[in-house]
Amino acid sequence: MTSTQWQKLQNGSDIRGIALEGVPGQAVNLTEDTVQTIAMAFGVWLANIKNKPLSQLKIAIGHDSRLSAPTLKKAVIQGLTKIGCNVVDCSLASTPAMFMTTVTPGYEYDGSIMVTASHLPFNRNGLKFFTREGGLEKQQITEILTIAEKGNFPVSQTAGALTEIDFISVYANILVDKIRRSVNHPQHYQEPLQGFKIIVDAGNGAGGFFAAKVLKPLGADTAGSQFLDPDGSFPGHIPNPEDETAMASISGAVLKSKADLGIIFDTDVDRSSAVDQNGKEINRNRLIALMSAIILEEHPGSTIVTDSVTSSGLRTFIEKL
Repeated sequence: MTSTQWQKLQNGSDIRGIALEGVPGQAVNLTEDTVQTIAMAFGVWLANIKNKPLSQLKIAIGHDSRLSAPTLKKAVIQGLTKIGCNVVDCSLASTPAMFMTTVTPGYEYDGSIMVTASHLPFNRNGLKFFTREGGLEKQQITEILTIAEKGNFPVSQTAGALTEIDFISVYANILVDKIRRSVNHPQHYQEPLQGFKIIVDAGNGAGGFFAAKVLKPLGADTAGSQFLDPDGSFPGHIPNPEDETAMASISGAVLKSKADLGIIFDTDVDRSSAVDQNGKEINRNRLIALMSAIILEEHPGSTIVTDSVTSSGLRTFIEKL
């Protein structure tokens, strides 16, 4: 690959590319060999910043429901173990869960990789990288791609170890515990959502666990939830909380089930939106406004951070709280 071809794989702080054939005019550029090379480059980069031998690194790998995920995950594992890194296979996971593998007591891996392309079409895929400091920035991705382009990786005499864990269940338990402690319900501590009906729409991505492993243990009725099973062909709708069809689908499900709330996720569960009992969207400005009102009531003087997508009206609303 040329330097330009390597650079084209960078999408800000992520790696993104075409992983499957099937769309006219879109040639595959995120191949198994390419992903294996990038994984090795991440291992070398991580060893340098951690000042650790490759053989002492432990790196977690997870993926969403995309059709190309198993193949690319295998390429990541082959690349990392080839240079001596130890790998922990988390299988189907969310992007937030993969970051948590680096900071959760008892795990605290040196780094992690999430195989995902967020809400992009089925033929796309990519890689997100994490350390205990958070997600890698644009400059760090550039450095990794530079290492990948140069090649010349060390080949370990002893391959790194591979273990498998069900980290999404660990992550779900963390969420359940946080919610229980935060709500601290005087009568129903274990089930603070008792009496609430909440619909989950996972868009056939990795977020189906949220209904069975988070909301149900908290006492919520999740009957009527939809598209919970992982399916990278995304038969229900585009897994994007900002897509009109997707939002119409979750709104309809809430009204049909007479639910109190609906929650919809993108493929790797790092984006979400909600609808109220009337099927009205609570997203973007409304969602941040709602959270801000709750936070500032409970913690006056807190700082609220927004981004360029939000409106000036939101800022005015928050400043008046």
